[in-house]
Amino acid sequence: MSTNAETAHRAHARRRMRIDGWRWGGRIFLVFMLLYTALPMIWMLITSIKSGFAAMQFPPQWWPDQPTLASYQKLLDPQNSVGQDFLRFFWNSLFVSTATTILSVIVAVPAAYAFSRFTFPGRNFLFFAVLLRNMFPAVIFLVPLFILMRAVGLVNTHGSLVLTYLTFGLPLAIWLLKGFYDNIPVQLEQAARIDGATRFQAFFLIVMPLSAPGIIATAIYSFIGAWNEYIYAYTFLSKNEQLTLPVGIQRFFSENTTDFPGLMAASFMMSVPVVVLFLVLQRYFVRALTEGAVKH
Repeated sequence: MSTNAETAHRAHARRRMRIDGWRWGGRIFLVFMLLYTALPMIWMLITSIKSGFAAMQFPPQWWPDQPTLASYQKLLDPQNSVGQDFLRFFWNSLFVSTATTILSVIVAVPAAYAFSRFTFPGRNFLFFAVLLRNMFPAVIFLVPLFILMRAVGLVNTHGSLVLTYLTFGLPLAIWLLKGFYDNIPVQLEQAARIDGATRFQAFFLIVMPLSAPGIIATAIYSFIGAWNEYIYAYTFLSKNEQLTLPVGIQRFFSENTTDFPGLMAASFMMSVPVVVLFLVLQRYFVRALTEGAVKH
């Protein structure tokens, strides 16, 4: 008996050591990934508070002797040309990203609900055809979309970007929401219909609140995609007053020199809204991904 107990104890200890080994390996991997993603942001922030001379020193100066916020003051000062351009680019990006997000949610919610709840001819083919565009790189559609936007008179307007981003963001948004709606029991809607609610009332009062995490995740995805996009904004927009931030910050590059502190300050400020948005709403994003991926 004692031998069997000792054997079982040793086997349990070995299993516990393997579990602890995997656990510590996972923790080390997470720390590595955190450093991998955070260090560029930290270096960008440090460079943004350096002077132009300190930013060009080699070997690099890891912490400036005289930190300065001059680059941020210049960017946020509407009295100088740099500040005027940066604030204009910021509001252009905010407008385009917000409009894209709102339209993506408005279109994706009923489309995903229809794919989840209704049966109609060609449903499966159409559903998978929605994702067909994601099989090809975005640059393939650059010339055809430019010709189309020029034909309808949308070149050098924010409408061209909103429509383009909407086209690229909708497939994954519909796919994500459809998986989320599949996990909401249809019996809840049937009970509401029995109590006298219309289909729209059952959807609006029952399904919409339960699908809030999926809708928020869709909104985050659409906003980040529109906020960071560069190629189409660079192609469709040429007027300075219409540029978005990803295109506008290249103005810190010139033929003879580059304002690295100003560039890093602009890049850091461009990253802040996305980081804050994700940190505030990340639990909804993770919940939507997990619940939409598992069929209960």
